[in-house]
Amino acid sequence: MAVSKIILFYVFTPLADPDAVRLWQRDLCESLGLRGRILISGQGINATLGGELDAVKTYLRKTREFRAFANVDVKWSEGSGLDAASPTPRAPHGYSLDFPRLSVRVRDEIVSFGAPGELVVDAGGVVGGGRRLTPEQLHSLVDEQGDEVVFFDGRNSFEAEIGRFEGAVVPSVSNTREFVAELDSGRYDHLKSKPVVTYCTGGIRCEVLSSLMVSRGFSEVYQLDGGIVRYGETYGDSGLWKGSLYVFDDRMSVDFTPDALPIASCVDCGEATSRMQNCLDPACRRQLVVCADCSSTTAVFCELHTVSAG
Repeated sequence: MAVSKIILFYVFTPLADPDAVRLWQRDLCESLGLRGRILISGQGINATLGGELDAVKTYLRKTREFRAFANVDVKWSEGSGLDAASPTPRAPHGYSLDFPRLSVRVRDEIVSFGAPGELVVDAGGVVGGGRRLTPEQLHSLVDEQGDEVVFFDGRNSFEAEIGRFEGAVVPSVSNTREFVAELDSGRYDHLKSKPVVTYCTGGIRCEVLSSLMVSRGFSEVYQLDGGIVRYGETYGDSGLWKGSLYVFDDRMSVDFTPDALPIASCVDCGEATSRMQNCLDPACRRQLVVCADCSSTTAVFCELHTVSAG
């Protein structure tokens, strides 16, 4: 039986010809029947892809043949399956159910903070970012400094609704482009003398966020190496993480173990759940916490669009 896998990775490294990399990556993915999203810039690559296991392995082998991507650190997770109804010679077992299509694009930034001129990248990665902490080193820091350690969520605020580190600071941002204004607002100046640990899904947003914080005078900035994904692989639900992890594919969220406890409540009935869905207003892009029962029986809209519900 064909096995579906999803991979997540990024590499910060100077790329002389991003469009040539785009064409190569697009053709490689199409030849293997992979779907997902790849963003490329002069500062590197950011990818989330899904497909049949052997195809994903072949993709990684060929991608690592390019010297700039030779040491790519890949996070693996289980896919929802393969669409066996649409096999092709390129994808004989069908396409990933977690992604509707393949998108490979060149952008100014591989993660959109709206500050490409602030980020400095060399062959070793981001210059001037926070100190990397493995999950084990993170626990050591907390053991040593206790409540002085500040967890700083580097994701969109709605992602933190269903899962976050206990006691984390969650900035009120709906996209990464709002972080620069948040940092410049002075709201977090009281944290500049504290040990601040930035974290995000796979680590890429914290590469940029931690460098922005360092340049703004935060004196002791860390980044969780490998992000929440790597932390969950290490400690599951027995550590400092609470709830589920939001993901940007059709799965919407994942749990690290069957013991994960939901920390969010359905916006309609209040039942504990980690399930998320879009506001049903076609013009709205907000994500809402909605339990399975309410999703199947109720038209759930966010508070900005309740009038349109009828």
